[in-house]
Amino acid sequence: MFTKIAPKRFLFSLSLIFIFIWLTLNNLGEAEKLFANIQEQLSDSLGWLIILLANGFLVFVIYLAFSKHKNVVLGGPDAKPEFSNMNWIAMLFSAGLGVGLLFYGVAEPVLHLSSNVIHDADATFSEKANLSMNLAYLHWGFHGWAIYGIVGLCFAYFTFNKKLPFRVSSFFSGSFTRNIWGRVSLDVIAIIATIFGIATSLGLGANQINSGLGYMQLLEESFMSTVGIVVVITLMGLTSVVLGLKVGIKRLSQLNIVLCIIFLSFIFLAGPTSYILDGLVQNLGSYIQNLLSLSTNTQGYTDSSWQNAWTLYYYSWWFAWSPFVGLFIARISYGRSIREFLIGVVLVPSSIVFIWMGVFGNAALYQEFLEPNSLSTAINNDIAVSLFVFLEQFPFSQALMGLAIVIILTFFVTSSDSGALVTSMLTAAKKENTKDEPPMVLRVIWAISLGVIAIVLLASGGIGALQTSVIVTGVPFAILVSFAAKSLLDNLNK
Repeated sequence: MFTKIAPKRFLFSLSLIFIFIWLTLNNLGEAEKLFANIQEQLSDSLGWLIILLANGFLVFVIYLAFSKHKNVVLGGPDAKPEFSNMNWIAMLFSAGLGVGLLFYGVAEPVLHLSSNVIHDADATFSEKANLSMNLAYLHWGFHGWAIYGIVGLCFAYFTFNKKLPFRVSSFFSGSFTRNIWGRVSLDVIAIIATIFGIATSLGLGANQINSGLGYMQLLEESFMSTVGIVVVITLMGLTSVVLGLKVGIKRLSQLNIVLCIIFLSFIFLAGPTSYILDGLVQNLGSYIQNLLSLSTNTQGYTDSSWQNAWTLYYYSWWFAWSPFVGLFIARISYGRSIREFLIGVVLVPSSIVFIWMGVFGNAALYQEFLEPNSLSTAINNDIAVSLFVFLEQFPFSQALMGLAIVIILTFFVTSSDSGALVTSMLTAAKKENTKDEPPMVLRVIWAISLGVIAIVLLASGGIGALQTSVIVTGVPFAILVSFAAKSLLDNLNK
């Protein structure tokens, strides 16, 4: 079982995190430019590689799901799942995606629709709308979940079947990982990416909740109210992570799913139902039909600024978040076969994305069709209020906005407690039982640290810089994962 803290990983990680933040905040202008330039250079120079890797992971997932290894059980032949299928999917959805769909479910299709870069000059509204939905599906569907699936499978297989710690270094063998500092350096990359990713998301989420409450005229938008929201999220996350995986995180994920079903059903029934259904069928068919061309488009013969800002940005973000989400997925997937794991991690969440985007995206596009620029103008001015502007057109709009804020809050609490749990597992000493909880003190320290870092970033205006720095880590980690996938296949073939 987890018995103590792994001091080298814990102290080294915590020290590097605060040193990096201190250096960034003391040179904020230069840091923002540096990270933005690095991201731009990576996208311009290695965009083709990012596209290839994302597609390669999807192909690898399909291969494994139908290979001779498909019936290998994570944990051994006698292992049984800890969680029911519904609870498993609820936790997958809450930790792996969650609030992103509320933030971008309305905004992204409308932003694509209003873009002059991706559409032909003589394209009709129908053609623009269909392409916009296809791109939203591309960014949130199979490819991103395949990335999570491969990293999660590596964590699960090497931990449950090979009896190694929940560490990125467990994916590899060789002289580098036999050296203690070699192992620590690999693990610290994952820890820092997780902490920065969660902390910046908490800050951005608090801003969105504050914007929503301000739009509803329930709370004045200010720095102190945003800090207060971060504190509330942190305390709720701390409570959940102290209660543990089987009580706090599981129950919160169940609540998320129930609230999302209620929210989605109302929009579907109260909105343009026939228009949504027509759009869903057409969008999904068009996406599958054009998947190869959509997923390999590098904009090699045109200005690639749109590609850098959207597709490559998304893929880099999926890569950067994969250590956090992958480890969490692995922890809750004990007793699943490889095929069951990959179907549950890739196909099921992608299907939920297609339905959610199909309902909210097509309902938003319908508003734009009836009243051109009614949504696009507001979204381009402030993307944080896009969902609330959209909901204003529905009956019981205030109640819907309140429900949206509750869902956003619970999703961010889930991210906070899942992030604290994952980071605790990465910085805990080796254990005898891989299903035991990490030490309480670690969970508490990391849960509080996430909130403190988010507040520091909000106070200094450094969230944008740190968010970009997280994206920059995505590309090298993607290359690392490609070697991990080879290591996984080699071990499966032994």
